[in-house]
Amino acid sequence: MSERIGYPSVVLVTGAASGMGASHALALGERGVHVCLADVADAAPVAERITGAGGSASVHALDVTDAGAWTRVVDEVRAERGTLGGLVNNAGVSRRLEFLDTTDEVWDLVLRVNLYGPFYGMKAVAGLMRDSGGGSIVNISSISGQIGYFSPAYSASKWGLTGLSKSAAGNFARWGIRVNSVHPGLVGTALLEGSDTFVESAVRSIPAGRMGTPEEITDAVLFLLSDRSTYLTGSELTVDGGLVSNGLYHRITSEAGGRL
Repeated sequence: MSERIGYPSVVLVTGAASGMGASHALALGERGVHVCLADVADAAPVAERITGAGGSASVHALDVTDAGAWTRVVDEVRAERGTLGGLVNNAGVSRRLEFLDTTDEVWDLVLRVNLYGPFYGMKAVAGLMRDSGGGSIVNISSISGQIGYFSPAYSASKWGLTGLSKSAAGNFARWGIRVNSVHPGLVGTALLEGSDTFVESAVRSIPAGRMGTPEEITDAVLFLLSDRSTYLTGSELTVDGGLVSNGLYHRITSEAGGRL
């Protein structure tokens, strides 16, 4: 008989109405976790899928760029559930614009969603998670937070989130709160809509030869939330089919016909 994997009893997921956030939420619901679905969009359909399968979920309207909204949502979770053992900062936006094409408005939007949002979120949940006995925070960064990506706003936000995660890990360790970042490569979600040429070119650099699926990122998130990763904090988990580690020479050897 395999050992049972333990998860927090209550986990808050941002950007939970669709895409990877919905994938994380559904998987947690299947594992008996009460999932707090937070999004600016309506997450009720995801909640209905969870409860319809016998799970437990609640819906919370949340603009992650609004610190006051974070306080309200955490107050709701405290009042309704009394405890919080996990946070997945999944909400994010992408604008694939080169440096001189990046307007001040785009810069501000991307940084506020991708970096300010997790900062506000971790500040808001820290007290409740501490009072709940600790737990796990998973920040969805990107391989763009590990390499020199062409889009400055997205790259800066994800590099910032990588560092923010490590800072929070050091600050929160005394409360038994672990903080780690997940760094997906190319994943088949709505963020890639309308970028077929970009995707086709990028896939040629991925040693695994394909994009990832939301479920594959969810597996990494589940691991970091679970009691299988209790000594892991301040770490980066890269889920990219080998793109960062070997993508450059994979592309070179492929285009050279394997001749070195």
